[in-house]
Amino acid sequence: MRSTDHAESLEELLARVRACAACRDLPLGPRPVVQAHAKAKIAVIGHAPGRLVHASAIPWDDLSGDRLRAWLGLSREEFYDPKKVAVVAMGFCYPGTGKSGDLPPRKECAPLWHGEIFSRLRGDIQKVLVGRHALEYYLGKQGKETLTETVRAWKEYLPILVLPHPSGRNNGWLKKNPWFAGDVLPRMRKILRERLTLRH
Repeated sequence: MRSTDHAESLEELLARVRACAACRDLPLGPRPVVQAHAKAKIAVIGHAPGRLVHASAIPWDDLSGDRLRAWLGLSREEFYDPKKVAVVAMGFCYPGTGKSGDLPPRKECAPLWHGEIFSRLRGDIQKVLVGRHALEYYLGKQGKETLTETVRAWKEYLPILVLPHPSGRNNGWLKKNPWFAGDVLPRMRKILRERLTLRH
């Protein structure tokens, strides 16, 4: 039975998250990957760990992570500083692989843990939604009909930032939508840099 007592510290909560075995039928077993600190100013919310991240237990420790950090204008040192960046995926464990890549994040995870985690983080934390599953969960009906339309209308969702997934499988999308790298990303980087320089 989960505790909803907010006297529980973030550290205690994260220990429970990392010990979670709610999904016992995962192909490689449960190994929740999460990063957070009460002082974090940015929260990156992506899909779920891949095989490499499952093995290392370091979030975004793969080529997609390299691209994501470049998109955000963050060094590895900044990204992996939990006092700066929280990483709270839609699914904390590797979900397995299907015919066209990794399976979607497990649906049990976000409802089970996100509310508890974010209740212990800054109320003004800058959420960065990465990929379709995070966009659908957090934007709901406010999202557009397609991911492209949602990302193109990114200013409508501020202070939340919305991104496609940085997977190599989206290289075609990036080529078809040069406005994303040329116009959107520089503006988002500026927003994130300003957020990181806040003193409080």
